[in-house]
Amino acid sequence: MTGRESAREILTLVADTGTFAELPYPHRDSTPDGPLRWPGYDASRARAAERTGESESVVCGTATVEGTRAVLIAFEFGFLGGSLGERTGDRLEAAFTYAREHRLPVVPLVATGGSRMQEGMVALTQLQRVARQSALTREAGLPQIAVLRDPTTGGGWATLGAGADIVLALPGAQIGFAGSRVRPPDADPAAYTAEAQVAAGSADTVVPPGELRRTLGGWLRLLTDGTTVPPEPAPVPEALGTVTGLPASGWDAVRRARAADRPRAVRYLDAYFTYRLAISGDRCGGTDPDGMLCGFGEHRGRTVAYAAQTGAATRPAGYRTATRLIRLADRLGIPVLTLVDTPGAANDAEAERQGAGAAIAELFGAVATARTPLTTLVIGEGGSGGALALAAPGRTWAVPDSYFSVIAPELAAAILKRLPAQVPETAGQLRIRPQDVAELGLIRTRDGRTP
Repeated sequence: MTGRESAREILTLVADTGTFAELPYPHRDSTPDGPLRWPGYDASRARAAERTGESESVVCGTATVEGTRAVLIAFEFGFLGGSLGERTGDRLEAAFTYAREHRLPVVPLVATGGSRMQEGMVALTQLQRVARQSALTREAGLPQIAVLRDPTTGGGWATLGAGADIVLALPGAQIGFAGSRVRPPDADPAAYTAEAQVAAGSADTVVPPGELRRTLGGWLRLLTDGTTVPPEPAPVPEALGTVTGLPASGWDAVRRARAADRPRAVRYLDAYFTYRLAISGDRCGGTDPDGMLCGFGEHRGRTVAYAAQTGAATRPAGYRTATRLIRLADRLGIPVLTLVDTPGAANDAEAERQGAGAAIAELFGAVATARTPLTTLVIGEGGSGGALALAAPGRTWAVPDSYFSVIAPELAAAILKRLPAQVPETAGQLRIRPQDVAELGLIRTRDGRTP
């Protein structure tokens, strides 16, 4: 594959052999040289068609990808820079409509320079058409997985690309709202790359061409599982604690939850899922890879979404990513497993500037309004509202080497103007052990015992 593959080449790369079938395209009568009567526009289209073998800048059809059927939309950059015109809008609308009628996911394989100048505002308003089709498909509970090729700029990035549920990108692809010819002369070109968009939380991951079919097929399989089967609550993972028995005191619970050898989220996820794929980024310019892990995986043949704290203080981008995950899972009818493990929300000045309060509020709201079942396991520290925001009301369990507290014992002692030596006593008074929280009726037990 070249760095700028054609529409047919990218379709060959991702579709199972022999499965792609092109959809019929709407017919539109056109005026000479388009709606603006742009001199030479018809001749430019004719040359583009002769050069590429295509009649428009997109090729739309159905295919299976690793066995999962989907609607594929492949842009042909060689046709007037993959630009969006009125006929492009006709094809995109027809493809999305077909997807909804046949309950199929949509995969835009994007490579575009933006709206077609020779059609002026008529071309620009195609973005509204595309946005509406994407929104209708989202409301229908069907996933959209975009693959960003080189280049993906302008309205194509701002609709089909950035508006997708999952955003994959090819290595080194030029991605950004501003194309290379319209950026400020001193703009850093590194900011307009696939890698930069992943780092900024606007795309989920970079996928090498040789891994694209497998990765895309995995996403399609995971995200279409809930579209036909009613969701059931996610099973509670088995505890992987390094100790047995319940903590003897509140301070013992704190020490056990903070132990360096205590299992963290990755161990639980590896034990629970046979296969999983991660999402990354809050779509607001941030990521929190050290504080929150989110994605979808297979557990006993069913798809389960997960949002897992890692034991570190969770940053605003982490809460926003978890909110994004829960809302997507809710829309697709996929149950959600959350793992609580944080000393609390990040409380430094930068976290405040990034909107910590608003991010936590959004997560509380997403959990409170989710229609799909949520299940929570507290696997370590449950520090205040930064932990509670991820917990499912009425469906929260806790492992023996964990605690759940209104505030960290050290901070509670400081607020109460107690000496450091009184911190263990304060921990006991807070009743933060798993069995204490169970007796308060705030977490669930198995057979009358804390799991």
